[in-house]
Amino acid sequence: MIAGAQKLKIPYHATGTIVTIEGPRFSTRAESRFFKMIGGDVINMSTVPEVILARELGICYAKFAMSTDYDCWRQGEEAVSWEIITRVMKDNSDNAKKLLLEVIPKIDFTAGAHCQA
Repeated sequence: MIAGAQKLKIPYHATGTIVTIEGPRFSTRAESRFFKMIGGDVINMSTVPEVILARELGICYAKFAMSTDYDCWRQGEEAVSWEIITRVMKDNSDNAKKLLLEVIPKIDFTAGAHCQA
C-alpha cells in the first residue's frame, strides 16, 4: 500500500494512532483536543471494529484512510463544513481509485500466502 502511494505521489503517513468515534457526526472541539492530547493522530468513524475483528479471525486486512478535514488541528480558521468535506472527498475518491488500481493487482491471493503483521 505504501509503495503504491509513493509511486503515485499520494501523501501518506505510514503509522499513526486512529481514534474511532460513532458517527456520522463531527467530534466537538473539546473531544478533538482531548483525542489529540492523549496521542490520537486521526479521528474517524470507520476503522473499528472491522480491523479488530479481521485480526482476531486471522483475516488478511489492509486499511487506508484519507482524511477529509483537520478541523481540531487548525487554529483561527473557519469551522469545517459538509461543503468543504464533500469537495475534499471527491479528490480523495480519485486518489483512492488510483491507489486501489495500483495495489490490487500486486496482492498474492494464492493459498498459503501469508499476511504481514
